Amino acid sequence: MLSEQVYTCLRDAIMRGEYAPGEALKPQDLAREQGVSLAVVREALVRVVGDGLADRLHNRGFAVPALTHQCWQEITEARRTIEPVVLRLSVERGDVDWEARVRAAHHRLARTPAYRPDQGTYYCEAWSEAHRVFHRTLLEGCGNPVLLETFDRMWTASELARRWSAHRDPGRDGADDHRRLEEAALARDADAAAALLVQHLTLTAAALTDTPTP
Repeated sequence: MLSEQVYTCLRDAIMRGEYAPGEALKPQDLAREQGVSLAVVREALVRVVGDGLADRLHNRGFAVPALTHQCWQEITEARRTIEPVVLRLSVERGDVDWEARVRAAHHRLARTPAYRPDQGTYYCEAWSEAHRVFHRTLLEGCGNPVLLETFDRMWTASELARRWSAHRDPGRDGADDHRRLEEAALARDADAAAALLVQHLTLTAAALTDTPTP
């Protein structure tokens, strides 16, 4: 479908940083660039809004979320509140298959280069996907699809902020955090795993909010 193609193109462009924080997403311009109708573009924009990668402004169209301290603190607060609880459930309920998936996901993340020379200080796409899979796999042992869907929505909403953070602080890829998270989870130490996850999320937020806007 055309709307699917436009949605994918727009979503990827936002994630690559081709639009600045707060920049308007003008349906007319997008329709002209993509060679499609306004209706197709609007359908794609509504989906991007649903992903948390754009805002729908009252009587003013669409825009990339503005980079504000409050916005990302709210996202971080939501993740720090919900994800450690889900991780505790996962550690308590996860079976041997879950343990194997966690180990495999961490192995892939640890062996995937975070940066590529041609992508400057941005995390490469393969690392970003391995990062998402690792964090989601840690939580999958909870066995609750509603909680996992909540994680998926929060992850997408926070990924743009993380990428902006990564662009400003390329020296931090969280490798040690991830290793300790894996170890605590597989040791079935729910308290340690939850505390490490809170710390990991806090440091990621600090990397964004404590540095100047590019």
